[in-house]
Amino acid sequence: MLAITFPSIDPIIFEIGPFALRWYGLAYAAGLFAGLYYIRWMVGYKPALMTKLQVDDFLLWTLGGVVLGGRLGYVLFYKPGFYLSHPFEILKITEGGMSFHGGLLGVAIAIILFARAKKIDQWYISDNIVCAVPIGLGLGRFANFINGELWGRVAPDLSWAMVFPGGGPLPRHPSQLYQAGLEGIVLLIIMHLLWRNKSIRSRTGTLTGCFLIGYGVFRSATEFFREPDSFIGLLVGNLTMGQWLSIPMILFGIYCIWRAKPIATTT
Repeated sequence: MLAITFPSIDPIIFEIGPFALRWYGLAYAAGLFAGLYYIRWMVGYKPALMTKLQVDDFLLWTLGGVVLGGRLGYVLFYKPGFYLSHPFEILKITEGGMSFHGGLLGVAIAIILFARAKKIDQWYISDNIVCAVPIGLGLGRFANFINGELWGRVAPDLSWAMVFPGGGPLPRHPSQLYQAGLEGIVLLIIMHLLWRNKSIRSRTGTLTGCFLIGYGVFRSATEFFREPDSFIGLLVGNLTMGQWLSIPMILFGIYCIWRAKPIATTT
């Protein structure tokens, strides 16, 4: 039976009294601010429908959408029965439990509200946001790996399989790294290359659709190597919750590309 020793890394970087800086928290912060500066750079190119100051203003809206949407998505999609019986547990965000699909919905609502308040094309905002999202996704998956959580399915004959703390004695797929590579690095490169095409970024909604399809496909593929959540298991069709939630994403992504219309590029 083959296995690589899991690199045991303390999930806490350092502690000062009651304050503890964790890799997961650092990944969230780094992804948020790296994405912010990336978007500030992108809005400098035509069609320039948003100022850098407006990008800064949207930061808090994004943070609220990610945290509230991610938490409520986890509550509703993954453990509705538990949180219905223990409603105060919903507030314990620091103990884990966030859903990307829920966070995506939260950010989508934030984009709609911000666009209406600032009178900016909501699809233009969305197109720029989704180009930066893979940064946070990749960093978040690396943090999952460091924490030794969300490990993969058992793979005793895989040369790069690992025995994860808490994952039992058998070696498993390091699926967190698969997701970091596809949902983070590869998707970031794809979105950047698409964004570089002026005709694509001038049809607002196209980049949003490409991201939704790309993420949905990559997430669905990597879920075949990731251990299903123990409290849910496999659902209809032997698919995981992540795969079922990705299906409407892909379909909506196709719709976004279909409805995309060119906008003036002289602003």
